[in-house]
Amino acid sequence: MRWFKKKQREGVVKPKIKKGDSVVVISGSYRTEKPHKVIKVMKEEGRCIVEGINMKTLHKRPTSPEEPGGRIKKEGSISLSNIMLVCPRCNSPTRVGKKKISNRNVRVCKKCGEIIDE
Repeated sequence: MRWFKKKQREGVVKPKIKKGDSVVVISGSYRTEKPHKVIKVMKEEGRCIVEGINMKTLHKRPTSPEEPGGRIKKEGSISLSNIMLVCPRCNSPTRVGKKKISNRNVRVCKKCGEIIDE
């Protein structure tokens, strides 16, 4: 029974990226230099949805006269390992560290040391 609990905890990674952050895709077919905004973070799956990245086409049937059907473009999820946070001060992709300032944990840029959270 012990091995099952240990294996269950392995998959969940605590993300250092939050909704509204600007990120750069660093690997995969959607790799870009331009920063994009994070729409949603899914902790359990280890994935997130980034604005304008991994666009999927959904075919929707009309449900009522007010809602027409058709093809709808929607963002798909991307792995958290394929994106990197952009520091607001130095405007470059950076790793994220944590510091305890006045009894709360804040995210810190590893390159310039600037606090990312306000």
